[in-house]
Amino acid sequence: MEGEARATLLFSIAAVLLLFLSAASSEPFQCQTQTQLLHSLPTPSILSWPELSETFSPETSESDPESSTTFSVQLHHIDALSFNKTPEQLFNHRLQRDAHRVKSLTSLTAGVAALNQSHVVGAGGFSSSVISGLAQGSGEYFTRLGVGTPPNYVYMVLDTGSDVVWIKCAPCRKCYTQTDPIFDPTKSGSYAGIPCGSPLCRRLDSPGCNRNKVCLYQVSYGDGSFTFGEFSTETLTFRGSRVGHVALGCGHDNEGLFVGAAGLLGLGRGRLSFPRQTGRQFNNKFSYCLVDRTASSKPSSVVFGVSVVSGTVRFTPLLTNPKLDTFYYVELLGISVGGSPVRGVTASLFRLDPAGNGGVIIDSGTSVTRLTQPAYIALRDAFRAGVSNLKKGPEFSLFDTCYDLSGKMEVKVPTVVLHFRGTDVSLPASNYLIPVDSNGSFCFAFAGTMSGLSIIGNIQQQGFRVVYDLAGSRVGFAPRGCA
Repeated sequence: MEGEARATLLFSIAAVLLLFLSAASSEPFQCQTQTQLLHSLPTPSILSWPELSETFSPETSESDPESSTTFSVQLHHIDALSFNKTPEQLFNHRLQRDAHRVKSLTSLTAGVAALNQSHVVGAGGFSSSVISGLAQGSGEYFTRLGVGTPPNYVYMVLDTGSDVVWIKCAPCRKCYTQTDPIFDPTKSGSYAGIPCGSPLCRRLDSPGCNRNKVCLYQVSYGDGSFTFGEFSTETLTFRGSRVGHVALGCGHDNEGLFVGAAGLLGLGRGRLSFPRQTGRQFNNKFSYCLVDRTASSKPSSVVFGVSVVSGTVRFTPLLTNPKLDTFYYVELLGISVGGSPVRGVTASLFRLDPAGNGGVIIDSGTSVTRLTQPAYIALRDAFRAGVSNLKKGPEFSLFDTCYDLSGKMEVKVPTVVLHFRGTDVSLPASNYLIPVDSNGSFCFAFAGTMSGLSIIGNIQQQGFRVVYDLAGSRVGFAPRGCA
């Protein structure tokens, strides 16, 4: 009898434990979320920079490479140079630029862009393999700087996917429209052509030479656009700080490209980029912070020098592509949604192989982050599962995951974290659920690509100070870095 009682007691305890475990296992997963305040598409503000009225004076001093360690300038989105367009039109144009940009980047890394390099221009012209990832109109951010002595202030696109610095020059045989007068090198006291055969000329992959023994450059782009002219040295002025002897292209033939700006300040990793040329002067460091234009009226900014590194920056090592030195490659190990790693998003999907294929780059000129298709599908499905309570909306352009949030002031969405080698980057909600019109339509701001190259775009970089430490071969992220 006593044995039966003991058996009954043990059975009851086991039943209770089984019931407890069953209840625990049936509890829903607690998804980590964050609140997103909803904003409409931004309306570009009228530019009113101090540089617009700035003029040269003898007191403007040229930076000494031994003493100058830092300076900063404002950045503005290229939409600010567009007039009489609605926010919806500007956003659609941005996505069109993005498509051209991504096509050029992926073609270039795959070696396909070399097929486009047979264009020969002008007497003594040539075809150069110094190619930028910048497609037609795809420069997204620009600043205003002075070129020459006295400085002529012009709008220049800043681009981490390009190396060669260049500006349109008079006489200009082929020139697209720009906001400012075309730079005339004959009126600058600091302009100097680079001789053929000089070390700077040899840095070009395929330099040319004219009848005056001046080095010629040509930069071709994935859409067939190009800039061609004399390779020279000139002084650049950034809000009073002068940087002398910068090697740049003085373009007399310029086709396609972007409308409004006068040229490009290449911030890539190659030997002729502005950061590489001025590395010793600014300790081989620069950074930028791109504001969320839907939620802030502050300008974005770029800083050159040592002050860009602070205690809040978390770094990941830069990888080297043996076939292409322009881009900033990083190692992406995985992605989490709602606090859990996304199954199916593995480091192998983002690996840069010894032949230079695949990999992940950080790019300021691409807006929407592209992930290899398997990684994107897994990420998208995980995000959809975390927002099943939101009203679905129609697909929009390249976005296949959209929601109708009209009438709402805020929503809760699952967290999204990018796991890089050595650091995790937790994205603000506004960096991955973005407005696509003024009627409350929002879309998941990632996209898939059939290319092996994945690109971390500028929407996902918003609000972070992104630090490029070339000496340390690393790139870092500091949250809330635009203050």
